[in-house]
Amino acid sequence: MPNPQSEPETEVFRPRTTKWFVGVAAVLTAAAMVSAVWTGGFGGLLATAPLLLIPAGAAWLFWYPSVRVSGSGVTLANPFRTIEVPWAALIYVDTKFALKLVTPKGSYTAWAAPAPGVWGTHQGKPEHLRNLPGTTYGAGGSVRPGDLSNTDSGQAARLVRGRWEQLVNAGLIDTDQTEATRASVGINWRWLLGLPVLAAVLFALAGTA
Repeated sequence: MPNPQSEPETEVFRPRTTKWFVGVAAVLTAAAMVSAVWTGGFGGLLATAPLLLIPAGAAWLFWYPSVRVSGSGVTLANPFRTIEVPWAALIYVDTKFALKLVTPKGSYTAWAAPAPGVWGTHQGKPEHLRNLPGTTYGAGGSVRPGDLSNTDSGQAARLVRGRWEQLVNAGLIDTDQTEATRASVGINWRWLLGLPVLAAVLFALAGTA
């Protein structure tokens, strides 16, 4: 078993498709604005300013969400809330519909790590069932579709379970504190207030065109 101290301090999971969604949104927006400048000059640029909300929204919904695994716990960055779950509070990792961290005080789901649909499940291969953390396997070595290592939920769960097992085996988690330890939940005010303000500014610019 690797020494937990040799592991990266923080590991971050985002879906592989994230950069494509954000990239496509940015390219389409840039193309539309360049076309507007080409045909309408600076006035055309101002008129299309609200289009910048498309890549901004894509960044909020696709790039910002993540699962961060560190020595102190797991952080689920979701569009509306960010949840920090200390290792001592974690009692179960579920992947039925998405990566879900279960604690005595409640459960928390990761926006960035949904479970696969029918197509994603059918893409699973025998190698996607091997070498997973021990807590992944159920009775008879069974594995849920959401635990397959080729899926978003499975990759995120593997990071969480792997680090969790290392810390438990090293005696670095005080299980006596499980009932008393709580997750920290914060509202993402910077996004929830920043995007409406950005929209107001961009539409005001468009109104001057």
